[in-house]
Amino acid sequence: MQNSSSTLVTVVDDDESVRDALKGPLQSAGFAAAVFSSAEEFLRSSNRDKTSCLILDVHMPAMNGLELQRRLGAQCRIPLIFITALDDPSARTGAQRRRVDFLNKPFSCDALLNAVLAALHYKNDRIEVFR
Repeated sequence: MQNSSSTLVTVVDDDESVRDALKGPLQSAGFAAAVFSSAEEFLRSSNRDKTSCLILDVHMPAMNGLELQRRLGAQCRIPLIFITALDDPSARTGAQRRRVDFLNKPFSCDALLNAVLAALHYKNDRIEVFR
């Protein structure tokens, strides 16, 4: 699969330093990248319909990543990559549907990009990586 600046990867994380740290490598790899500080901000945006891969922080104030996953609903085909700084087995279990990967912070740029490529492959093949 070719990376393309028309392939939008969206990051939702309440930590500005994490958003900045992820946006750069995604753009360097040739993806269009959008960042949001909250799940609510993402849901209000037009990016919801344009996003090819969604990177979500599990633990955020107000609506967390798992709640955003539920709000997107079963009809949404965006593959998800969950990220977290906390070791929370219940979050890992709850994040099964449409999830392609679950990365613990800190993670390498290679791990991030491999997860994004797997997510895009998942989206194009329309298969479920996890059940």
